[in-house]
Amino acid sequence: MSDGASYRLEERGGTGSVLVLAGPYMVSTIAAVVDDLRALDPVPAIDLAEVSEIDTVGAYVISALASDHGAEVTGGSERAMRLIAALEKLGQPDSEVQLHPSLIEGTPARIGKSITEFGTGVRGVVGFLGQVIVAGGSLIRHPSRFRGKALVHQLELVGVDSLPIIGLMSFLIGIVIAQQGAVQLQQFGAESLTVNLVGRITLRELGVLMTAIMVAGRSGSAFAAQLGTMKLTEEIDAMRTIGISPIEALVIPRILAATFMMILLGFYASVVAIIGGAVVGDVMLGIPFLTFLERIKEVVPTHDLWVGLIKAPVFGLIVALAGCYNGMQVKGNSEEVGRRTTLAVVSAIFAVIVLDAFFAVFFTELGWG
Repeated sequence: MSDGASYRLEERGGTGSVLVLAGPYMVSTIAAVVDDLRALDPVPAIDLAEVSEIDTVGAYVISALASDHGAEVTGGSERAMRLIAALEKLGQPDSEVQLHPSLIEGTPARIGKSITEFGTGVRGVVGFLGQVIVAGGSLIRHPSRFRGKALVHQLELVGVDSLPIIGLMSFLIGIVIAQQGAVQLQQFGAESLTVNLVGRITLRELGVLMTAIMVAGRSGSAFAAQLGTMKLTEEIDAMRTIGISPIEALVIPRILAATFMMILLGFYASVVAIIGGAVVGDVMLGIPFLTFLERIKEVVPTHDLWVGLIKAPVFGLIVALAGCYNGMQVKGNSEEVGRRTTLAVVSAIFAVIVLDAFFAVFFTELGWG
């Protein structure tokens, strides 16, 4: 018997000539017979019962041969049949159509899928919020279960550690608003109104909004990644097994920290932005630094400060819910952690901007416009 790949045609009753393959069909042995196999007349069946070894190259040649002849492959080992089936699947025209549907067929399908996923997501978030409310009520009835150290740790991560980056970004935003505002207002001889512009827009809108976006990118993504990793390593399942509620131990401290610290961070960002505007006023407009700050108190209505402070905890709650919800939804593999982390940031920023638009209309109707 030859040590290389070989073949023969065998007459079997009722089926005609059957191509019987024998020996190892490997990349190192198949070259001797591959041209002869391709030159054969069509056969109804290919028998692999005598094939001793096979690799992907051998399976590819057999799969192509079966496809060209319209032949049935029989008698192969489990490994051989699995390899051939995988290669045939890759070559199926239907798979190509499914991966690349036409524009007319694909667009409605994608729209329908997006609507379904949106509805599923809304139901999931509402259900998750219900779990948080129930867990919060349980903690109120049993305050000894509340994890104070976890809350302090999250306050430090969300608040204290964010001060440098939020301060720097807010300072630069204040400079940009004042510089661009002064340039535009100079055309009307109203550059002195730069003080009003900086004060109102930072305390009312940009201070809190930009802070919420930065907290979503920094802390919201961290919430999703941390909880998602704990889901993959089954730490959360272990907590449930020993009687610890993950919502009470992991989610509520993060939500409380983000909600509370957003108030302080939003106010801090507004103050730093005003300082940045005061620097530009001193350098470009000749308004002394302290005079700029004194004018802020005179030209900015008190309700602008309240508008920012009222919006801040709502934005913090949205960011924390998005991060924790997506983290708790992680399943399968580490790739899902990255996808859910991205989704947490995008959905939080989208929700914050939509809510900010509603707040703008709402406070205008209240007479705080």
